[in-house]
Amino acid sequence: MFANKKLVITGGTGSFGNAVLKRFLHTDIAEIRIFSRDEKKQDDMRKQYSNPKLKFYIGDVRDSRSLLQAFRGVDFCFHAAALKQVPSCEFYPMEAFRTNVIGTENVLEAAISNGLKKVVCLSTDKAVYPINAMGISKAMMEKVMVATSRNLDQGGTVICGTRYGNVMASRGSVIPLFVEQVLAKIPLSITDPSMTRFMMTLEDAVDLVLYAFEHGKNGDIFVQKSPAATISVLAKALLQIMNRPEHEIRVIGTRHGEKLYEVLLSREERVASRDMGNYYCIPPDLRDLNYGKFVEQGEVKISGAEDYNSHNTERLDVAGMKALLLKLPYIQAVMREEQAQVET
Repeated sequence: MFANKKLVITGGTGSFGNAVLKRFLHTDIAEIRIFSRDEKKQDDMRKQYSNPKLKFYIGDVRDSRSLLQAFRGVDFCFHAAALKQVPSCEFYPMEAFRTNVIGTENVLEAAISNGLKKVVCLSTDKAVYPINAMGISKAMMEKVMVATSRNLDQGGTVICGTRYGNVMASRGSVIPLFVEQVLAKIPLSITDPSMTRFMMTLEDAVDLVLYAFEHGKNGDIFVQKSPAATISVLAKALLQIMNRPEHEIRVIGTRHGEKLYEVLLSREERVASRDMGNYYCIPPDLRDLNYGKFVEQGEVKISGAEDYNSHNTERLDVAGMKALLLKLPYIQAVMREEQAQVET
């Protein structure tokens, strides 16, 4: 489906962009454009992959002019650019809004103006029942995506989205932090041992985006059915893998802006969603601007519905968590380095 086509990835120097490159760069795709504002990371990628199919565009999703140039002649877009760190978004909520909301509006306008065939926007479980600025900005991003898609003509640009939980070992995530703490011989800092999080690999994230790309219609949001684990189970599994089962664990308490568990589907969405096997599809609300339908008509089934969250999904034990961790290239590299040190 990507044969001889051109793809642009916003925020393409991040973990997701690198995973897409590893999956597609040596296929029959014609060109992959990396759009980001980080020239150092772009230069690192250029040297690492050294492939003529790979093109780099410096720009910012906040600047619609830089997007228009990068999107010219492109067929598809994966929109991954975002501010994702909860603490920084809490301190600078307007920066999160400018990147995650206004930036998404700019991306979609550039895509429509340039006649792209399809755009997949990446969102997060923190957008559901959000309690922090990052989640609120991502929830608004989804609303912008759905509202924009509602006004598009049939046969034109298709805009859909994905929503997923923690991507294991991605940049800024907890697994690299735990590994660094173990290697530095300092206590593992965990917030609440009973806190649960969905667990996804980078390969899962790419698979979800590709599923949305293949099956998505305007306004659809796709969610993968993912297992979850407590932070305690994750910590114990990692320490066993690294042969440090007695390493100290220090409980620091829940941080501001954190939830005990995350939600991938609200109960309102779950009632309307379609079960696609390994995925859920949340269709857009297609009611028109006759507001009476919003305030005078309800659905009894919503009252009895339950959301889909990291407490009620499949729960991994330590053995299951270890098996999932050992699939990660990051953990495999850590283990190789550890083994090399033992042998020397």
